[in-house]
Amino acid sequence: MKVLLTGAGGFLGWHTRARLQALTAHDVVAVTRAQWPDLAALARGADAVVHIAGVNRGDDAEVERGNLDLARDVADAVRASGSAPRIVFADSIQAGGDSPYGRGKRAAADVLARAADDVGSALVDVRLPNLFGEHGRPRYNSFVATFVDAVMRGEPPQVADRPVDLLHVQAAAQTLLDALAAPAGRIEPAGTPTTVAAVLRTLRDLDRVYAGSDIPPLLTELDVDLFNTLRTARFPASYPLALTRRTDDRGSLVEVVRAHGGQGQTFVSTTRPGITRGEHFHLRKVERFVVLAGTARISLRRLFTEKIVNFDVAGETPVVVDMPTGWAHNITNTGAGELTTLFWTHELFDPAAPDTFPEAVGT
Repeated sequence: MKVLLTGAGGFLGWHTRARLQALTAHDVVAVTRAQWPDLAALARGADAVVHIAGVNRGDDAEVERGNLDLARDVADAVRASGSAPRIVFADSIQAGGDSPYGRGKRAAADVLARAADDVGSALVDVRLPNLFGEHGRPRYNSFVATFVDAVMRGEPPQVADRPVDLLHVQAAAQTLLDALAAPAGRIEPAGTPTTVAAVLRTLRDLDRVYAGSDIPPLLTELDVDLFNTLRTARFPASYPLALTRRTDDRGSLVEVVRAHGGQGQTFVSTTRPGITRGEHFHLRKVERFVVLAGTARISLRRLFTEKIVNFDVAGETPVVVDMPTGWAHNITNTGAGELTTLFWTHELFDPAAPDTFPEAVGT
């Protein structure tokens, strides 16, 4: 189906676009702020509209009015689309409250519901709890992003402890995808119960262990999601991660993976000169590359962007490059001889859910 995705350049929008590419064959029309003036034309013939674009910072009037105005633009585009697109609205649990943001979101849902009625389609109102995840902006998208930034800087953030339900942004994106086939009505996905202070403690523990190139304990889904959020924020400035080679008259030893808890899988490959492996991305998996012999270039590109990050590595001085989620990556043998590479992932390979999606690094 043709899916119009608003807010595609934002936090939730980017993750939803990545998940749509990975898991569906839909024709996705990504609408960012730059394309907003062309919204009506882009919506023509749409089978579904996933409306994520929103305003969550500004003065009270800007926040309330901004969310309502965006919904009105989407409603007008739906009515002019020449079709009857299902509307999936990325709403907020705050829509039940009386804050400017909550009032704006609630009014936006009403506008979209009327548009769905006018064209004979359905509205699925997805009320999301506190979101966090990779590429969140500090002091904007989530307190988790703010904490990650503070931990990386070695600064103590201000903490007002309270219970909180956290939903990883990829889980939120999956809820929006599920809503494309759900009956009209409201969906309220549940987050993981925790506290603000517990999140900060976990992030500090993860960072302390990872600073030494070790893999911290990944015992729960929340651990994995927080770790992926942290290590993506560290990329690419903190990479490659150094490894220590210990040598005596018998030879040398390098500890490549020191995992402090959880499962994992290790495999080794050889690659002929000039050959490239990889050309894919992951949504969740923690994957580590370490060249043990030969020379190689490891290249990565964040989805829907053009800049490529390169690391030239050699087995003589082994280092770690961990692949951030949502980044296409590959490894090319740049030497004259055979390349030997060790790969490690934090979970056992599941052929039913491999979390590996083809995507060339070069565009």
